Amino acid sequence: MLKTLNSTDFRKMISSGARMLEINRAKVDALNVFPVPDGDTGTNMSLTLQSAVKEMNGCSSNRFLEICDAVSKGALRGARGNSGVISSQILRGICSVLRDSTQTFDTKTFAKAMEAGTKVAYSAVSIPKEGTILTVIRMMSESAGKLASKNKDFIEFFKAVIAVGDEALAKTPELLPVLKKAGVVDSGGVGLMTIMRGFLAALTGEEVGGDIPTEAAEPKKEADFGDNSDIINLDLGEIQFAYCTEFFIIHLKQMTTLADIDKLKEKLMSIGDSVICIGDLELVKVHVHTNTPGIALSYAVELGELDRIKIENMLEENRELKAKLEAEKKEMGMLAICAGEGLAEIFKDLTVDRVIEGGQTMNPSASDIADAVQKINASNVFVFPNNSNIILAAEQAKGLVNNRTIHVIPTKNVPQGFAAALVFNPDVSVEENKINMIHAIDGVASGQVTYAVRNTTMNGFKLKEGDIIGLDAKKILAKGDDIGETTLQLIRKMKRDEHEMITLYYGEGVEEADCEALAAKVAEEFPDCDVDYHYGGQPVYYYMVSLE
Repeated sequence: MLKTLNSTDFRKMISSGARMLEINRAKVDALNVFPVPDGDTGTNMSLTLQSAVKEMNGCSSNRFLEICDAVSKGALRGARGNSGVISSQILRGICSVLRDSTQTFDTKTFAKAMEAGTKVAYSAVSIPKEGTILTVIRMMSESAGKLASKNKDFIEFFKAVIAVGDEALAKTPELLPVLKKAGVVDSGGVGLMTIMRGFLAALTGEEVGGDIPTEAAEPKKEADFGDNSDIINLDLGEIQFAYCTEFFIIHLKQMTTLADIDKLKEKLMSIGDSVICIGDLELVKVHVHTNTPGIALSYAVELGELDRIKIENMLEENRELKAKLEAEKKEMGMLAICAGEGLAEIFKDLTVDRVIEGGQTMNPSASDIADAVQKINASNVFVFPNNSNIILAAEQAKGLVNNRTIHVIPTKNVPQGFAAALVFNPDVSVEENKINMIHAIDGVASGQVTYAVRNTTMNGFKLKEGDIIGLDAKKILAKGDDIGETTLQLIRKMKRDEHEMITLYYGEGVEEADCEALAAKVAEEFPDCDVDYHYGGQPVYYYMVSLE
């Protein structure tokens, strides 16, 4: 009977949960409500867990306090998409309880940890929606306390909790109509249950594999819906070790061995970081950042003679660079997220300071967004997520930046991002710019043209795999077997009297000549509108359409 778990057991659980999710992420990705090739829930959750594991593996301590803090920090920094952010918050809540453990924890303590995970996850979402991963973790945590009282053994406890979770997952279609109409359960919930099964596998010693239950999550056949990386990172922070110390060891003493060189490296690591200690009995190169360069030199001179010693004061360099950056710092900057080199170039033409890659199937993490913001030398940075699944990660990035304020403009697509960037005025206040940007995105209607990835019936359309489909923000509006004609159908459905301009952004696999011909047809059919087209280069979507 496994009544208590120690810190090593907890490490194994986190690693096993991440591994189970990684193996099955394609299955979770496939559980997408819409039959379009942009399912990314499994990928987002997997990358979030992998970030937590990486941070945990870098933790040299085996105390619960340090391990839990590493898992929380890693999950937050790697959080991608709504499902990834919520997963990171569940882990954060769990770790907030387990970090206080001394040697071990029991099932009652883990039940309390799950309750904390639920509380933190719900608080991270402005308007919690039932029928999602939140419902699954809530129902499991509500039962965990009673199950812990009945099951002192962790293996039996986890089996019971997983059974409750599976039951909760089965109920998600009843709580969220869009799932019921699609005939699927919530993909985030499936991801969470995959992690839980990984936890259990770590305790039973069973092999982690790709055998997660997916039958209940399969859609019904006739379901009906009705960067510039070379730019310096401006987050200078504080210098922990003041002196960059470099030198060579030459003419090594006869008694010096290769083991002595390894020991020197260990000694240097104890007094600093960024340690390089490489070479042989002929020549050794040493580099270390330390507050005690004299001690580093004294360690090295025991092995041989010192040559080409160079010690630089990084504190002074840091002061000078900070002063220069502060003098050049502007009041406001802009960051956009998109996929497609053409779209990125348009944002740059609109004076957006920095563009990072992201969109459907490639959501950037909260840490990615924060890092990009830090590279913009501005006190206030407007962030355009340009995807509803990135907005929450952008909000989470606010807590990861220093000396900057992030203002998330809730753009749900690229055309809205263009509209927001277009009204930016450096001569007015931050608040006035925010108001103008939010007002600008309200006047944009956007659609996309892509292809169906499975057979289904949706919004009155009977679809088969490979059909060309046109969607607005909420549903499928057009279907066909020709990209241009389907795009025209989509525009006809979206066009309103107030629209004065139609813009086409053509993506990967579409020739400019074809787009030019399509734009001519659109202009002929809608003579009251100005029609324009641009190269977007976006994956997945043949065309993005903007009506303003």
